Amino acid sequence: MNISGLLERNARKYPQSEALVGMGQRLTFMDMDKTVNNVAHALREKGISKGDKVVLFMPNVPEFVLSYFAVQRLDAVIVPINAKLSRKEVEYILGHSDAKALIVHEMLFEAVKGIESDGLLQIKTGGAAGVWASFDDFAEHHSSGGIASGAKEDEPSTILYTSGTTGQPKGVLFSHRNVLTVAQMICVEMEMKPESRLLHMMPLSHSAPLHLFLAAGMIVGAKHVLVPTFTPDLLLDTVEKERTTHFFGAPVAYLMTARHPEIAERDLSSMKWWIYGSAPLSAGEVNFVQQAFRTDNLVCVYGLTEAGPSGTLMTGPEHAEKAGSIGKRAALHTEIRIIDDSGNDVEPGEVGEILLRGEGNMLGYYKNDEATKAAFNGDWLKTGDLAKFDEDGFIWIIDRKKDLIISGGVNIYPKEIEEVLLSHPDIHETAVIGVPHAEWGETVKAYFAASRELTIEEIKSFVAEQLASFKVPRLIEQVEALPRNASGKILKQPLRERGV
Repeated sequence: MNISGLLERNARKYPQSEALVGMGQRLTFMDMDKTVNNVAHALREKGISKGDKVVLFMPNVPEFVLSYFAVQRLDAVIVPINAKLSRKEVEYILGHSDAKALIVHEMLFEAVKGIESDGLLQIKTGGAAGVWASFDDFAEHHSSGGIASGAKEDEPSTILYTSGTTGQPKGVLFSHRNVLTVAQMICVEMEMKPESRLLHMMPLSHSAPLHLFLAAGMIVGAKHVLVPTFTPDLLLDTVEKERTTHFFGAPVAYLMTARHPEIAERDLSSMKWWIYGSAPLSAGEVNFVQQAFRTDNLVCVYGLTEAGPSGTLMTGPEHAEKAGSIGKRAALHTEIRIIDDSGNDVEPGEVGEILLRGEGNMLGYYKNDEATKAAFNGDWLKTGDLAKFDEDGFIWIIDRKKDLIISGGVNIYPKEIEEVLLSHPDIHETAVIGVPHAEWGETVKAYFAASRELTIEEIKSFVAEQLASFKVPRLIEQVEALPRNASGKILKQPLRERGV
C-alpha cells in the first residue's frame, strides 16, 4: 500500500461519501479522486515524475489535500511547508529540497510571487499570473484514464522541514511505510471509523495534523473538515456546524477556547476525541479545559516529527491522577526507553533521555548524513527530551536536553520553574532560559505574560515559596506575549537572542 492508494480505494468503496469540506467546497471521495487524477496528469505533462520534489505552500484548504495526493500519485515527493514562512525561508527550502515545482494558494501568493528559479514549475490557485500556471486549470484537466501510484512502502513519500529555531531548518524524509505506520496507530488508538469527522485547524504542513490525522482519516474513509486558521470562534462554530468527532490541537488552542465567554452554551456533543500534543497540560489546566469542554476524553499524545510522529499517549481517565504526564506506554507500533548518559535504562525517579523505536521513525535528514547519524542510537531515535518514570510507570518530561541550565555546576530544569510560574493566578504563559554569567556559567532568566503588571520581588517571592533558592530566577522580564511557532509551541531561541 502507498498513500495515493488510500484515496483510490476510498473512491471505490465510498464514492458518494463526503471526503473533503472547506472554503465553501464539499467533495465526495469520487470527486476528490477525479480531481487528484486531473492534477496528476497535468503535473506529469509539465515534467513532474518519480522522485521529483514538489513544495506545497498553502494553509488548510481543499487544494492542499488535492495537491498532496496528486504529487504522490506520480511517485513524486511532497514537501509541505509552513504557511507563515517568509519569502527568504521559502527560497531556502526550494533550494535545499531540490524542488522541481512550487504550488501556492492565492492567499499566500503575495509572499512568494517574485520568486524566480530556473526550471521551477510555478503554480497558483485562483488563476494564472505571468510565469505562474493556474492550479484551477490543472484541476479541470481532461485526463485520459487513471494514474495508479507504483510506489513501494519503503520509497520516499514526504519531506517535512523542522522549525529551524537553532539554525537552518532540516528536511525530515519519510517513506510511505513511515507515514502509514503512524497513521494506523492513530486509527486504532483514537477509534477512527468511516463515520468519523475530523476537524483540521492546526497546520497540515506539520507532522501530527498531516500524518496522524489526514492520513489516518484516509485509511478509514473519514470526512475531513478543513479550516485555514485557528480561532476559538472558528473552533466552536465548526464543531457545531459540521458535527465533528475528532480534533487535534496545541494546548494553547484548548486554553484559549476554554476562556471563550460562550463555550458553556455551545453544542459540542458530537465530539468524541479531544486530542492535544506538542506540550503537556498541567493538572490545573486539564481540569479547566475538561470542565469548559464538558469532556472526560481529553487525550495527550507525545512524539516528535522525526518519529513520524509517534511516541506515547495518555488516555482521558489517566488524567485524573497523572495530569502533566505523557502516559505510561508507547503508542501502537512504537517502543520507548529512557537511558542515562552511559546508555543504561534508568530506574524510577532517575532522569534520562527518551529514545523511541518503530517503523514510523524517519529515513533520515535530507542531504544531511551527519545529522542523521547523530540523531540515532542504533535503531533508537534520540528525542533530546529528559524524562523520568514515576513509581507507577508514568513518564514525566523534565525538560529539553538542550534547555538544561547548568549554574555553578548544578543542573536546573527550566520546565520545573515554568510550572511554578504558571500556577500563579495572573500568569498565563512563561518561558525560562539560561543566560551567560561570568561566575556561574549560566543564570536563570524568566519571561512571562500576565493579566496585570507584576513586580520582580513579587515573582521571586512566589517562586521561593515552592522551589530551592538556586532555582529562583535572578532575571525576570514581563512581556505582552511570548513568541510561538505555527503549532503554538513557545520558541525560546528568539528570547535567547534578545540577551540579558
